[in-house]
Amino acid sequence: MTAHDIIAAYFAAFNAGDAEGMLALVSDDIEHHVNQGEIRRGRASFAAFCAHMGVSYQEALTDILIFTNADGSRGAAEFVVHGTYLQTDPGLPEARGQRYVLPAGSFFTLKDGQITRVTTHYNLQDWIAQVSA
Repeated sequence: MTAHDIIAAYFAAFNAGDAEGMLALVSDDIEHHVNQGEIRRGRASFAAFCAHMGVSYQEALTDILIFTNADGSRGAAEFVVHGTYLQTDPGLPEARGQRYVLPAGSFFTLKDGQITRVTTHYNLQDWIAQVSA
């Protein structure tokens, strides 16, 4: 698979709610740089994050545009997140099934056919404003 194919498969698994499919695409030593959060290292940490997200949020990504460099070692994607806030996350507003829509982006490092780093960015203040309204 090309870098583009790997990233596309990652987002397809995300949209299908298939955490195992996402995990199959990341390396054992994955570095997951979360927006405004700590770096999670390793597949077990990434799996725990996916499990948490699955109960706290229901999200679908649209308008996905994927970019990769010539040698396939780096990639990026721009997309729109359409979500529902299901369960209160500590330190964030109370969840009441609020819906939100926000632009976001992810950056990837790839090696030997696996994602070794994913960094996701979105405007947290915009999300807070939407779920607090």
